[in-house]
Amino acid sequence: MAHICGFLLVQRVCRCRLGACERASPGFPCTTLQFQKFARFDPHAAPLDDNALAARIRNVTRRAAWGKPLPADQRIVFPGYANLRTMSVARREVLRANIGVGWPSYFRLSNARIVFREDARFQEETHANLDATLARGQLFVGFLTTYPRLSINHSILVYQRKAVSPNSGIERYLAYDPNHPEAPRELTWSSRARTFAYQKDWDFIGGSVRVYQLYGKPLQ
Repeated sequence: MAHICGFLLVQRVCRCRLGACERASPGFPCTTLQFQKFARFDPHAAPLDDNALAARIRNVTRRAAWGKPLPADQRIVFPGYANLRTMSVARREVLRANIGVGWPSYFRLSNARIVFREDARFQEETHANLDATLARGQLFVGFLTTYPRLSINHSILVYQRKAVSPNSGIERYLAYDPNHPEAPRELTWSSRARTFAYQKDWDFIGGSVRVYQLYGKPLQ
């Protein structure tokens, strides 16, 4: 888990201290996914200057997030830092200026799924894709919604499947939520109800949500 949590800008129990850069930004989960797939860190080398660092950040974030992870010898190297978290703390402004903006994500063609794919079967497919993604050691970016109600409407990063309780019918997952960077959040799947649920917090009453995978393939 240490490798994945480094990309989530976390340390120990997935606590984030990046600041306003990621808070409520729909584009931030995409950036984290891109760094997990296409970047590596070399803490023993000297850090780059701002211009060189900015160029390498753009080299990562301009790649298709659904692409296959690069082998280690082909990844973009970020010297001077152990992981994305430490780099984001030390070079926050450079990172913020070069990861792009999040608002275009609201206009993806795949957002039409929210209206036309509300059925339980589609959620079962999403659940299967979630398990398959985690089994490959990758991050799953999920868009949560209760449309047509707007009680929740943003993206999270699911990074771990917890042990399943026998006969409970409930599967539990740990997720990073940009709106709540202070601690992991829990997403659950009920095989009996064929639905996802998300934990209660100050900005969400808790309960059933629909989950739509983002960046798993082109136009998604």
